[in-house]
Amino acid sequence: MKLSLCMVVRNEEPNLPKCLDSVRDLAHELIVVDTGSTDATRSIAARQGAEVIPFDFTVVDFAAARNRAIASARRP
Repeated sequence: MKLSLCMVVRNEEPNLPKCLDSVRDLAHELIVVDTGSTDATRSIAARQGAEVIPFDFTVVDFAAARNRAIASARRP
């Protein structure tokens, strides 16, 4: 069975490396939906091998961001 990690994030620079490292051996793909980070979150995620998806969060809709992440997950 394959596992896709889907995350919705914003300004998680201090936490993201450890988080992604902790699931590296569990997930076959890493999907990070970024809701407007102003720090290095996007570049950190990309360096860690994640697919980074920018998401317009000017209208706060967590469900839409979550659904975007899920829709990006590849099915085996």
